[in-house]
Amino acid sequence: MANDTKLKVTFCSGAGTVTGANFLIEGNGKKFLIDCGLIQGEKVADDLNWEEFPYDASTIDILFITHGHIDHIGRIPKLIHEGFNGRIVSTIPTKEITEIMLADTAHLLARDEEHNLAEIYSAENIKKAMSLWETIEYGQKLNVDHGFQFSFKDSGHILGSGILEIIYNYRKIVFTGDLGNSPSPLLRDTEKIKDVDYLFMESVYGDRNHEDRDIRKQRLQEIINENYNRKGVLIIPTFSLERTQELLYEIDTLVEGNLIPRMPIYLDSPLAIKLTAVYTKYEKYFNPTALKIIKGGNDIFDFIGLKMTEQTEESKAILYSPDPKIIMAGSGMSNGGRILHHEKNYLPNANNTILLIGYQAVGTLGRSIENGAKKIRIMGEDIYIKAHLEMISGYSGHKDSDHLVEFVEGTAKTVKKVFLLMGEPKASMFLAQKLRDNLGLETYTPMGGESVEIEC
Repeated sequence: MANDTKLKVTFCSGAGTVTGANFLIEGNGKKFLIDCGLIQGEKVADDLNWEEFPYDASTIDILFITHGHIDHIGRIPKLIHEGFNGRIVSTIPTKEITEIMLADTAHLLARDEEHNLAEIYSAENIKKAMSLWETIEYGQKLNVDHGFQFSFKDSGHILGSGILEIIYNYRKIVFTGDLGNSPSPLLRDTEKIKDVDYLFMESVYGDRNHEDRDIRKQRLQEIINENYNRKGVLIIPTFSLERTQELLYEIDTLVEGNLIPRMPIYLDSPLAIKLTAVYTKYEKYFNPTALKIIKGGNDIFDFIGLKMTEQTEESKAILYSPDPKIIMAGSGMSNGGRILHHEKNYLPNANNTILLIGYQAVGTLGRSIENGAKKIRIMGEDIYIKAHLEMISGYSGHKDSDHLVEFVEGTAKTVKKVFLLMGEPKASMFLAQKLRDNLGLETYTPMGGESVEIEC
């Protein structure tokens, strides 16, 4: 059977916006999906998620998952509900992380009666998804009928995250998923790519650079000490996956080095607690420095003062514990979770501090706080913000603008076209221009729903 010389790629969602990664590849009688994530904005799940997929789910051969963030996995139960019965492929940690993340998402979304989400986010659909799941290690080749070969490289974004490489007709097509902000305190650096023909890459921070890592840790130390001296409460909206584990590790080094005073430090997130246990289980994927510290006897996710509050009663009791203290709670963009209760309690007090350490999507409460709002609405109440606002962008899990260009540089001689995905339009377009100017590359910034053909 002769191979088609063209592949069609449809940006079902995740183009022109940061969330909702879902890309379809069609060619030579096969259909592959890359990621199937939730579109997120003001809510954990935007209403757009419940529209029909622009493809027949039952005709998809394989769904490849680049990593376990909910904006890359959150609609898998919907895919199952609509008749998907193909294979699901990821790395080993991604499978385990996904099972935890989907159970948590189901707990939140099943309450939505308007869209009948209890039927979609059922235990049966999640169980079915896990039964279809296969895992491969980084670098392991997966050959598929009709001339396709797939493999993952380590993207360094979160535990188990992968860059998907596809070989077809001697052409190499790469979907980056999310690219890590290397070097990471915990994870290995993003693997380099080369000899790529078509590159589909993320662009979240396409128009911005982060602070230096040493400055980031120094700022964290200063903010903790300043808050302690005011006898205040430091609240940190944190992403349960990766940011929490990095933050625990960094605070561990500050505590162990006596660089901050002793105080109660709460990890107030059942999801983050479960995911931290997965990180402990798969520490073999950590970088050499982190592994050396662990082998030296330091439990990097446990230190003096740390209290993990899994139960609701424990979470409520934090309010009555003495100040100063630190509270880490989800969600990272303040669009749900226990952090809302803490923001309601502590934002009106000028002695307290809120520290933002990750990307805040347009339309989220976190973005309003980041933009300096003096009044926000939480659970139907007007909350006046008098607490100190601090931001450390160096804790982002994504490569910044200069490092995205550096990543592409390794394959600049061969790449025919770069498609910029998973970014706000201004970030994607800025990066597109930067790649044209700096590397002389042809770039394109698609919008959701568009399709392109690539010549193979």
